[in-house]
Amino acid sequence: MRNLIFLTGRPGVGKTTVVMHIVDELKKRGYQVGGMVSSEVRFGGFRVAFKIKDLMTGDTGTLADATRTSGPRIGRYRVNLDDLNNVGVRAIQRAVENADVVVVDEVGPMELTSERFVRAVEDAIRSGKVVLGTLHYRARHPLILQIKRHPRAVVLEVTLENRDTLPQRILNMILPAIERSRSALNT
Repeated sequence: MRNLIFLTGRPGVGKTTVVMHIVDELKKRGYQVGGMVSSEVRFGGFRVAFKIKDLMTGDTGTLADATRTSGPRIGRYRVNLDDLNNVGVRAIQRAVENADVVVVDEVGPMELTSERFVRAVEDAIRSGKVVLGTLHYRARHPLILQIKRHPRAVVLEVTLENRDTLPQRILNMILPAIERSRSALNT
């Protein structure tokens, strides 16, 4: 059963947008969706930070900020490990416990600075639930390689040409996987 669906693609191509279209459609159909999504914060046309959001509770936090003076440095940003762990990791854990679909947007260099994040993603993969996530385009962290090689994983590249048709294609994979997952978890 292919229940680990991950999207990759160049920055700004629309990975998170595709994920959110799928999340919205799943919610309309009555499925419980949880996990975390990340987004850019722009000011004056420039990206200045990244925020994270828990899809079940609506809690938000700062993933990374160009003005932070502490935390692991990724490019010009410093990662806010407190918010990543308290909002992002907890969102993934909550989804593993309570949701039909666990969203992890994104598995990338910033998020991978947290060992708790890595463990939460590994737990989600082992849970047997459907996991919908995004992978950083060029990162080569062991967790990303593990996901790409996993026998239950499908990794799709989002492009300008396919991003409008991907949500339906992925829904066609996810819906049967949710039902199989529910059946397996209830036996």
